[in-house]
Amino acid sequence: MTKKDRLRRPFRDSRQDRVAAEQTPQTPQAESPSYRLAFDDTDFLLREELRPVRLQLELLKPELMMNEADVQSTIVLFGGARIPSPDQKDSARTETLAGLSAHYAEARKFARIVTERSMRNGGSEDVIVTGGGPGVMEAGNRGAVDAGGRSIGLNIVLPHEQQPNAYVTPELCFNFHYFAIRKMHFLMRARAVCVFPGGFGTLDETFECLTLIQTGRMQMVPVLLFGREFWERIVDWKALEEAGTISPADLDLFRFVETAEEALEAIDTWPGAGERRQTIPGR
Repeated sequence: MTKKDRLRRPFRDSRQDRVAAEQTPQTPQAESPSYRLAFDDTDFLLREELRPVRLQLELLKPELMMNEADVQSTIVLFGGARIPSPDQKDSARTETLAGLSAHYAEARKFARIVTERSMRNGGSEDVIVTGGGPGVMEAGNRGAVDAGGRSIGLNIVLPHEQQPNAYVTPELCFNFHYFAIRKMHFLMRARAVCVFPGGFGTLDETFECLTLIQTGRMQMVPVLLFGREFWERIVDWKALEEAGTISPADLDLFRFVETAEEALEAIDTWPGAGERRQTIPGR
C-alpha cells in the first residue's frame, strides 16, 4: 500500500499511533506491559496463544512482498547444503561430496540460463527460488547473479548458525520460523521443481511435493531429479511400485535429468506446459 493510498483512509494511521505511544510521559501506568499497543508488543506476539497469528504473518509477509516485486512464477531449486563448489571440493568431508560438486556447477548453469530467459520475457516469470543457504542453494542464487537477474531465498532459523548466501537478491530474502509455511512459499508459485542431490531436508521437500501432486492437492508441474545414479542408489523407486505402495503411474510424476539443457527441455515439453503459464499452482 502506498502513502497516497493510506492518506485516503479516514482513520488515523497505526504508524502515527506507534510514534505517539512512544512519546507518552513515563508513568507507572504507561510503563506497564499491558499498556503497550498489541501490534507493537513483541512479548505479546510471542505468546503461545498467538501462534495462529504468527503463522498468518509468515504466510502474508513474503506473499505481499513477492506480489509487490511482481514475482509471477518461480523455478524451485532443492539440493544439499553440504555440496561444495568445484573450487572447494578438495575440502569436502567425503569423496562422494567432492564428486557431487559437479551438481553445484550444473545448478549454477541451470539457474543462469533460466534467469536469462526470464529476463528476456520481463523477469516476472520463472524466478529462481532456493532455500537461501549454502551448497546447491548458493549455486542457484549465484547463477541468477551471473545472468544479471534476481532470485529468491527462503531461509529458516536453525539451532546452528544459518545465514543467507551472498547471492540472494536482498529484497527477496526471507526468514522463517515455521517449516510448514516456508514449504508453502516454495510451491505456491512453482512452475517446475528441480531437485539436486541432498540430505534429509532435500528428501523431505521432494517427497512432500510428490505427495501433493499425487493426491491432487497441487497442480502437476515438472519434478526433475538431477543425477539418476544418486537417486536410484538412495531410493528404490521400482520396489515401491512392486510392493504396491505406489502405482505405476506415480513413477511418471518425476523425471531424471543430468544437465541444465535436458532440464529446460523437460520443462518446456512437459504435458500441459503451455497451460501452466496461465495459472500459478497452489494459489
